[in-house]
Amino acid sequence: MGDERKHYGPLENLDGRWAVGDSTLLGGRWVELRADGMVLHVGDAEGELIDWSRVTSGIRIQVGRFARGGGDAAGGGFDYPWPSKRPGIGYLFLTLRDPDESRRLTFNRHPEHYKSEEVLLAAELMASTIAAGEAHRLGDPEWLDRAVTRVAGITGWTMRSVPAELVKEALERED
Repeated sequence: MGDERKHYGPLENLDGRWAVGDSTLLGGRWVELRADGMVLHVGDAEGELIDWSRVTSGIRIQVGRFARGGGDAAGGGFDYPWPSKRPGIGYLFLTLRDPDESRRLTFNRHPEHYKSEEVLLAAELMASTIAAGEAHRLGDPEWLDRAVTRVAGITGWTMRSVPAELVKEALERED
């Protein structure tokens, strides 16, 4: 039986488990979103659990070779096309509390190109959920599946649109 894998930008759902990055890449790096927090995986090894209560609204996703240098809150440094012989990387930047610190979690990108709007809206979905004090929802696979489906339904928007408003409207929409 094959896996049921789909992704929206760097957000990936593999058989009901959500992650940031390509969780199927042998020896790769990806961030699992669990009920109790997020965990960086490197190959077969699990890293530290970062409890949702520690994650503040300072979260962003960046992809591309220029991503290390900062950039806007959601995404930046898009470098199309990225090499196909080796996986590209992306970053999940976090601001944590207790103790206050900044983290950069590196993940491998999927082999398919990410659309810039998918990266921006996926990052905004995560950031707005955390800013609303509901970070734990990112670890609820059913909620996140519905949220990503709604955000993926956003079409025809321009860069003049405010991603935060688009995501808010999508999440408030009735099924």
